[in-house]
Amino acid sequence: MSELRHDPLSRRWVIIASERSRRPSDFLLDHEPVHEAPFCPFCPGHEEKTPPEILAVRPPGWPANGPGWEARVIPNKYPALSIEGEPERRGVGLYDRMRGIGAHEVVIEHPSHTLHMADMERAHLEKVLWLYQERLRDLSRDARFKYLLVFKNHGPAAGATLDHPHTQIIGTPVTPRAISMELESARQHYHLKERCLLCDILAQEMEARDRLVTLDEHFAVFAPYASRFPFELIVVPRRHNHSFSEEPRSTVAALAATLKDLLLRLKVVLRDPPYNFVVHTAPNTETVVRRANYWNTLPQDWHWHVEVLPRLTKVAGFEWGSGFYINPTAPEEAAAFLRDALV
Repeated sequence: MSELRHDPLSRRWVIIASERSRRPSDFLLDHEPVHEAPFCPFCPGHEEKTPPEILAVRPPGWPANGPGWEARVIPNKYPALSIEGEPERRGVGLYDRMRGIGAHEVVIEHPSHTLHMADMERAHLEKVLWLYQERLRDLSRDARFKYLLVFKNHGPAAGATLDHPHTQIIGTPVTPRAISMELESARQHYHLKERCLLCDILAQEMEARDRLVTLDEHFAVFAPYASRFPFELIVVPRRHNHSFSEEPRSTVAALAATLKDLLLRLKVVLRDPPYNFVVHTAPNTETVVRRANYWNTLPQDWHWHVEVLPRLTKVAGFEWGSGFYINPTAPEEAAAFLRDALV
């Protein structure tokens, strides 16, 4: 029988449709290739086809905006939000509007056009994560940006328009609704119980172990109790910290190993599925306008984490109309498949 499950962090209800139970082999559809131009602007030798780089990992003394890089960050050539100007928030009757101010950057993860994150060397992946941190720290100095979101689209079904491995960072003048809901849940839980909500969830998952995929001294990977999608995963640092950008290099190295491992497991079990991952870190507390006392307990109540969302099912009318998600694979079953994967 199906059951409804509630996630205390997102405050979202999910239907786990166990009578529709689907195994990994049920999701092995032919993956559509990304249709792109004859040449890739992200490949080495085409640096002049992208905006000037913001930051790069390359040998000392090598000139910027040329070959020789290991990973580089550039402004998005077609940004969703523009860096120049002020938000100028104002009312229009009952509505609100503001100018499309923000930041939109691309992290080109590797010179190789076909080497995706699951197959990168751990040491290289660590450098990519370091670039994330550096850009988050720099962008947070801009008081116009309330939130900075790091996200990756892998495969056309996950929104990728270029096959070359890359991640995007967007800074927004408002806090996204999904993040706001999680922040509010974490804050209320802390004010009620004087404990971090995600620390409590992590402790319960480590005790139950039926949704746990991997566990080491630094990170736990598990399928959320109310998973929206088959094989959805969450990566949680075992040591409490509210800000990904403040993590030391040792933790970044451990995260690189954990990410590589779980992406390899997904690749083995689901044959390289399309997926998104999103880093949920702390909001920018140095913005121009702040609500009084709102972030006073942020270092104690918020716990950064990474969501990994394979795109194996379609979001259809019921989901859009109700806000419910229907997941045909129980998270306990998905976790078991991934635990047993040979990587």
